[in-house]
Order: sequence, then structure tokens, then C-alpha cells
Amino acid sequence: MARTPLWTSIAETLRHEIAAGHYTAGDKLPTEASLSARFGVNRHTVRHALKVLGDEGTVHARRGAGVFVTTTPTDYPIGRRVRFHQNLAAAGRTPTRQALHLETRIADPREAENLDLPKGAQVHVYEGLSLSDGQPLALFRSVFPAARLPGMIAALQEQQSVTLVLAAEGIPDYTRASTRLTAKLATATQALHLRIAEGAPILRTVALNVDPDGIPIEYGHTWFAGDRITLTIGEGELSHS
Repeated sequence: MARTPLWTSIAETLRHEIAAGHYTAGDKLPTEASLSARFGVNRHTVRHALKVLGDEGTVHARRGAGVFVTTTPTDYPIGRRVRFHQNLAAAGRTPTRQALHLETRIADPREAENLDLPKGAQVHVYEGLSLSDGQPLALFRSVFPAARLPGMIAALQEQQSVTLVLAAEGIPDYTRASTRLTAKLATATQALHLRIAEGAPILRTVALNVDPDGIPIEYGHTWFAGDRITLTIGEGELSHS
């Protein structure tokens, strides 16, 4: 007679318990050792069951922390005043950012074009990870004109809020001039940072922010984990590429 694999049965049991509310969004599941003892199987079998649930988006693993029930996707407005911390706070989430790379270098042709800079001009590059309630939400790379913002790299090492750093550099306000949205598949590196499977769907935005005089101040790329974010866009706010 056909026999259901043990890992399939374990995954189904946990799936039903999550659906019934035994574990709610954000809750940590029991450890592999606890689940192994509960179901009378080895850890490899439990790990296989958890991978199935992870691949379908029911749970996600946080390195060194455990396996958690996936939270409800966060609404993230895309409009003229896009602010990471404000958007997540408005959604009832706790926003944090982790800097991955800071450098000053020569702008590439596309960066120079978008920031209206001459050939050979330098830019500050800020790469990092945006998190919601401790869960990776997006990878980002923002590029700024270095000559206009001489103290930006040092400021970002102390303060991760771009809004506050720009204000300290003499730019009290900025708005979104354009946003381009494209569906992509996660590369191995992106998947590692976002804690998703390689090839999982992600949403990439390419945006240009300008100061109150309409002068470009930030050219940025953001890669959102597709199942953790719902981008909400007002009429007339989005251009496509």
C-alpha cells in the first residue's frame, strides 16, 4: 500500500495548526528537537517538513533564531513622499535598517544621468537591508551626489535614516519624482539576505527623489520580498519599465 512520507504528514499537521490559530503570524515554532520528539522522527525529517512550509510561504527561518510563522504582507505606499520608517510605523510594524555597504566612488553612466551629474563625478552609495519586526523586507541601494553631501557617509555610519541625514546636510525635504516597478526572481545573494528561496518572486523598484527645487538628490533601487509586501500606488504615481 502507498505510504505517505512522514515529512508530508508533519508539514500537514503544522499547516492545520497554523490555520487553526495555534500559532499566529510572527510566532516561533517549536525547535527541531522538540518537533522530532513530538513526532518520533529524526531532525532531518522535521527539517524537510519545515522546508516545505517555508517554500510555500507559510513559515520563514531566521538564521540563529528559529522558524517563524509568516506575517501578513505589509502595505507599503508608493507616492511622492515615500518614507520607510513612516510607512512601516503606519502599518503597525517596527522598522529597522541594517547597513551592508557604504562607499564613495565614481558614478556609472546611468547614475550620472539620473542624478544630472557630469562624467567622472563622485557619488555616495548606501546599500542595506530593511526589516519589518525583525524580518527582512527589502534590499536597497541608494546613490547620492557626493559633492553636494560631503558628510553623508560619516553621518550614515551613525544614523541610518536617510531623511534625517539629508536634513542635517541642508536638505530638509525631498519628494519622489518617479518610480519604476519590475517583477524579478531572487538571485542567490538576494535570497540569502532576504531569507527566501533562490528564484522566489521579488519586486524591484527604481526610484528618483528630488529636493524642493526639483534637483535630483537620490537614485535608488529596492528589491522587496514578494510575499512580504503589498505595494500600494496612487493614481498617476507609477511609471513602468
